[in-house]
Amino acid sequence: MTAAALRKPELVCPAGSLRALTVAIDAGADAVYMGLKDATNARNFAGLNFDLSATREGIRYAHTRGRKVLMALNTFADARDPSPWMRAVDVAADLGIDALILADIAVMAYAARTHPGLRLHLSVQASATNHEAIEFYRAHYGVQRAVLPRVLTLSQVAHVIRNSKVEIEVFGFGSLCVMVEGRCILSSYATGQSPNNFGACSPAAHVRWIENADHSVDARLNGIQINHFAPDEARAYPTVCKGRFEVDGEVGHAIEEPTSLNTLPILPELMAAGVAAIKIEGRQRSPAYVEQVTRVWRAAIDACYAQPARFSPQPAWTAALGRLAEGQQHTLGAYSRPWK
Repeated sequence: MTAAALRKPELVCPAGSLRALTVAIDAGADAVYMGLKDATNARNFAGLNFDLSATREGIRYAHTRGRKVLMALNTFADARDPSPWMRAVDVAADLGIDALILADIAVMAYAARTHPGLRLHLSVQASATNHEAIEFYRAHYGVQRAVLPRVLTLSQVAHVIRNSKVEIEVFGFGSLCVMVEGRCILSSYATGQSPNNFGACSPAAHVRWIENADHSVDARLNGIQINHFAPDEARAYPTVCKGRFEVDGEVGHAIEEPTSLNTLPILPELMAAGVAAIKIEGRQRSPAYVEQVTRVWRAAIDACYAQPARFSPQPAWTAALGRLAEGQQHTLGAYSRPWK
């Protein structure tokens, strides 16, 4: 397939801070996605995210360079008091956000009714894995793009794109989620705080690092031990799905081994399928991570678009992403299921 027949996907990169936003733009992101400093977004960690001043500055920085800013308003509103989510919609509209990334139907309805000119994207947290579900959100709320959960094969992604009237965005690189996003209750089971409402897997207030006499460390979530690290072992942030547990007398990653999604090897197939955007996961990661990953993916998308038939990941790209991957491991995840 020639470049003329391909759609060049947008590169959508994470920003957990104003610094991360600016380096993503400078490194070649077409759009960045960010969230406010509250429970309305699914990366609600202390020290992350944007206040109103930083949001204004980030939008100004991006727009003066011809780029976009998307706001993740992607947790589910508290039915007892949904006003913070509705206020966030108003704030986004007033500040000139290029699109809202939404999961909650009530919040979508409010946005569509109150700000009809505001572009809406369906969050991965909405768990829409087929074109019928996506069409529901388009028909009722005017959604113009949908982000697919990381559970579909490449052929399933292509099927959704062929049958959808909206743009389709997929994850290209970053941490994997073993669950269908938006449906995970592991943290809720362990702590009573749902990641779909509170905005974080393993809320920090419940995380405890306990150093033992031999300098090994136990990671606990609300008193539940979910990992044990040797004295010199790297310690990833503890989440239940990536914990190590004893099962039938053997200790290991019972649910998911930490590894990063990396779709560079199938970039020509993703572009041929017609994906509108490729998303990089990692709003909780450092600006240095954001900058390095963005530079690699900018170069890769440009190279693939120019010569799709001759594209292959350059060793330098693979090495750079390998240094940034969880556990220094890559996988195609659900995209590659040769047994199906």
